[in-house]
Amino acid sequence: MSEFLPIFIYALAVLGFASFTLVAPHLIAPRKPTPVKDMPYESGMDPIGDTRSPLSIKFYLIAILFIVFDVELLYIYLWAVVLKSNTGLPDSARLSVLIVMLSLIGSVALAYLYAWRKGVFRWRSN
Repeated sequence: MSEFLPIFIYALAVLGFASFTLVAPHLIAPRKPTPVKDMPYESGMDPIGDTRSPLSIKFYLIAILFIVFDVELLYIYLWAVVLKSNTGLPDSARLSVLIVMLSLIGSVALAYLYAWRKGVFRWRSN
């Protein structure tokens, strides 16, 4: 039990500091509410209009494409790391994994071309 005493003291100090930093501003800080202070903060800009205004669908399309291509890049990176190490993959499986990865890269390229042809990356239509 004595070997855990420093850990308990440290945990007590952390909990004490956390509770002090949460409680102290409520006890010390001045309270003078004004209409300007009660306004929502929007990165230093005055809020204009309704906050529930819909965004353009292009923002969602770019976000989905980013997630899809980002996940694909993770798979490609892991494949490259395993392929480079000599202990990660048996020699008999290297060709089949190469074929799978080439088909993955091909499908990503086709998806990119499809999105490009559909005009997803064009922000302004003429």
